Amino acid sequence: MITLLGKTQEELKEVASAVGLKPFAAKQLAEWLYVKRVTTFDNMTNISLAAREKLSNDFTIGHSKPTWSAISKDGTAKYLFQTSNGSIETVFIPEDERGTICVSCQVGCKMNCHFCMTGKQGWSGNLTASEIMNQILSIPESSRLTNIVFMGMGEPMDNVDNILKCCEILTAKWGFGWSPHRITVSTVGVIPAMKRFLDSTDCHLAVSLHNPFREEREKIMPIEKKYHIEDVVTTLKQYDWTHQRRISFEYILMKGVNDTMRHATEIVRMMQGLECRVNLIRWHTIPGIDLRSPDEEHQVWFRDYLTENGITCTIRRSRGEDIQAACGLLSSEHKH
Repeated sequence: MITLLGKTQEELKEVASAVGLKPFAAKQLAEWLYVKRVTTFDNMTNISLAAREKLSNDFTIGHSKPTWSAISKDGTAKYLFQTSNGSIETVFIPEDERGTICVSCQVGCKMNCHFCMTGKQGWSGNLTASEIMNQILSIPESSRLTNIVFMGMGEPMDNVDNILKCCEILTAKWGFGWSPHRITVSTVGVIPAMKRFLDSTDCHLAVSLHNPFREEREKIMPIEKKYHIEDVVTTLKQYDWTHQRRISFEYILMKGVNDTMRHATEIVRMMQGLECRVNLIRWHTIPGIDLRSPDEEHQVWFRDYLTENGITCTIRRSRGEDIQAACGLLSSEHKH
């Protein structure tokens, strides 16, 4: 069965044609899928009964509810979804008037960053646009969402075709109609796909930095062997970040590894001329990795040094650590 969820309006024209409908019916289908968010063809009341019967014979909408969930003491929720290549985890983070979903784009990850549980489980496959959109539409808090971050399992730029398709659906008038500034997509620095993303959308970008020195970064992030962080930053400086679109750098502080004055001064040097922010993240312990987080006082010092030298810097509050939902902890390899 062919899934409709995750198809663009242009692709839905082909679906309309396949069931004997005129091309304009693609707009109707898109409205049912992404605005009214129906889960059965029977609800598509402005489409003929005959066409609905053909749709139900050859297509499926694609909604699939999570098979497991956990709620943190801080209100963060984590959900497990089954996909064609295995299970994935999705996180909902409530905060005041905001509701943020952290979406996965792959089962596992190829990048194998030293500090990340997802990379430790290996890679089983890319999620389809349907499987990505299903996370957004099928968590219980779907109607409360105000922001989407592609920071769950997997490297988004390693699945850029489906990421771009989802961004189109989320921002198009025929889709969710969201501002692109409600969407943030992360990357470890896969330059060709990153450039394609930046040229195709106005969504925010978050780059996993974690160390400004090439040899040191390579030890914890193998991607550095192929795409050097200096080249990533040079590429980003070619784009305009002075308006509403935002570039941020994610930086997990690891005691004695990347939290010294030497690292702080190099970040300041590297970021000169780039309108950006740095988000400091506390290291979250994962099995078998001998790393520690600096104490709060040292985190504040690092933040203040960057801020005093012209870089907007914040310490991100940890959410959902008690249910393994915090940064770097997502892994569907274990049984729930």
